[in-house]
Amino acid sequence: MVVLDVALPIRRHVARVAPWFGPAFVAAIAYADPGNFATNFTGGATFGYLLVWVIVAANLMAMLIQSLSAKLGLVTGRDLPEMCRAHLPRWVSRILWVQAELVAMATDLAEIIGGALALYLLFGIPLPAGGLITCVVAFALLGLQRRGARRFETVIGGLLAVILIGFLYDALRAGADGPALAAGLVPSFAGTDSLLLATGILGATVMPHVIYLHSALTKTRAVAAADPHRRREALRCQRADTLLALGAAGLVNLAMLVIAAQLFHGSGIAGTDTLEGIHRGLATTLDGHAALAFAIALLASGFASSSVGTYAGQVVMQGFINRSIPLTVRRLLTMAPAMVILLIGADPTTALVWSQVMLSFGVPFALVPLIWLTRRRDVLGEHVNHPVTTAVAVVVAALIIALNVFLVAQTFG
Repeated sequence: MVVLDVALPIRRHVARVAPWFGPAFVAAIAYADPGNFATNFTGGATFGYLLVWVIVAANLMAMLIQSLSAKLGLVTGRDLPEMCRAHLPRWVSRILWVQAELVAMATDLAEIIGGALALYLLFGIPLPAGGLITCVVAFALLGLQRRGARRFETVIGGLLAVILIGFLYDALRAGADGPALAAGLVPSFAGTDSLLLATGILGATVMPHVIYLHSALTKTRAVAAADPHRRREALRCQRADTLLALGAAGLVNLAMLVIAAQLFHGSGIAGTDTLEGIHRGLATTLDGHAALAFAIALLASGFASSSVGTYAGQVVMQGFINRSIPLTVRRLLTMAPAMVILLIGADPTTALVWSQVMLSFGVPFALVPLIWLTRRRDVLGEHVNHPVTTAVAVVVAALIIALNVFLVAQTFG
């Protein structure tokens, strides 16, 4: 009887807070997409533990940014693109929409190529055919969203768990150099190449399309959070949701770099700057089970992130210009660049890295309006950002913009 008396309040508490959890796990899949595989493994294989600090910093930035986006949707009942259309001049919203669509194409480039590579590594399926299969599966996953947000969130959360388990398994097998890992927490670069990869890691970690999407995922809960007390509880749960989900994604990213640094940096093993080479390298340095875990994680990432990216594209168009197109048409348009790269035989890992660099240039266009809106009391009322929160968010935006400007100057100057 005592056990039942204790368990009942726990079950009631879980039942009360559970509906608020889930959106961040959909957003988090974008922080563990195939673009992260390319940038993190390339960074670890090339520079060892040097860029650990970039992953940690980018993940902390992502937690702050996604929390602000989730708060905006939960409090206002509207997503970030809708709020931009309501509060910005029409021409500004149109510009933001165009760049957001370009970002969506760069996102799909990474996700489709990643899924195609996984199918090739697992089953020997040619890359173009693998790209088509990835698109079909992602479209089917997105169909779950029409049957209820909870189904979609549960499946995507399950795929994130597959990715996390796969990389924790490989990381435990690979081990880690503790002192080198600690030294990697000190910010430093080793030339323009390391800066390019740092920008790619940032672009792969702080994803502009899920800055828009997270607010759309939480706005569906706004009606249930209309009561002030319920809203405060919902905001607390949303912060916990973001911390848990992005914490899991951060562990995935860190595990990728640690595995590459531990097994491939300075090893003389050829080809470890490509995903195919990493797969072979894991089989050589560990065994076939490690390589299989890598390929399965890559496949789960490609399938899940591709469906999330298409969903974000619909949110962007609907919000910025109050228009929508059939999902099939959107899927065909955004998959085109990835299919062209696969058909012409271009190096997929190089394409993945450059797609993430492009994504990092899209972050300020989502982040600056988000900060501007969440600091306005007429938008969020009592839930407006604390001045310290706004100051930190401004520093984050300034760092991202400065990094991109410096990258352009060093690369093309």
